[in-house]
Amino acid sequence: MNANLTVSASSPSSFVTPATFRRASTLPEVARSILAAVAMSVARAADLLVSWRRRTADRQHLLTLDDGMLRDIGLSRADVETEAGKPFWRG
Repeated sequence: MNANLTVSASSPSSFVTPATFRRASTLPEVARSILAAVAMSVARAADLLVSWRRRTADRQHLLTLDDGMLRDIGLSRADVETEAGKPFWRG
């Protein structure tokens, strides 16, 4: 394993893989690279959790709407029941 690595900043939204590393000259640069990769991973995980929570709240809110309101937004009660029955991780 090569200890002289740092993260490429070319695509912050892509996953960090060995291909996204380039040579670094000092240990502090390597440490900064590792911390940057960890920070990006934590940020992605936090975004995913927020997305899952929002999706769950939106589905629960749909269940509270009456049939007239659902009709106004182009949904049926069956559509809402189907959507609300999905697991939180399914879009």
